[in-house]
Amino acid sequence: MKGVVPAAGEGTRLRPLTEDKPKGLVEVDGRPILSRVFETLLEAGVDGLVVVVGYRKAQIVDRYGDAYRDVPITYVHQRERRGLGHAVSLAESRVEEPFVVLNGDNVFEGGIDPAVERVRSTDAEAAVLVEEVGRETARETGAVALEDGRVAGIVEKADDPPSRLVTTGCYVLPPKIFHALALVRPADSGECELSEAVGLLARAGRRVDAVRLSGSRVNVNAPADLERAERLLE
Repeated sequence: MKGVVPAAGEGTRLRPLTEDKPKGLVEVDGRPILSRVFETLLEAGVDGLVVVVGYRKAQIVDRYGDAYRDVPITYVHQRERRGLGHAVSLAESRVEEPFVVLNGDNVFEGGIDPAVERVRSTDAEAAVLVEEVGRETARETGAVALEDGRVAGIVEKADDPPSRLVTTGCYVLPPKIFHALALVRPADSGECELSEAVGLLARAGRRVDAVRLSGSRVNVNAPADLERAERLLE
């Protein structure tokens, strides 16, 4: 199983730290965020990495080369930042089997293994790693709608979210997701939402499971998040 890591963004909210380096190379407790993302994937059994690069991409390629801890890395270039769905779609030629998407700015205290194992050992075709948050926080991100205990859809930034379960930036997906991504209409922002493609899979009758995160995680967007992530690792 391969891991796809979207890491093309500029990280504008982390400036000035990202004025001269990509977000993924900003350090948390002495190590780049991307190194921590790679470790999380390797611990879940991933045997190949596909890294989607963009902003200051040469620094990431120079830092990691063609392997991380003997696990091969390939790179794809996202020239225009058109959303997470677009970033994942660029990896289509690099994956042939179910794969893991893990955002390149997440620091996990617990592993993602339960989501990977759900697809490996059950009839689920896809899994979304979720966590429970407060209602206000659920309004600011992708909230998961459930039906009979399974994912029926994911609603982004809803005034009235369908639940307090939200996405964590980790998905285990089948190659069918690329067809779904091709059908997704861009949002008003011009971005292609991965969450919409996952919803299309669910509405097409594919089994998509919500798997709760065991542990905690920090999505590193701002300087305060770096401090939170360091406290989490401590």
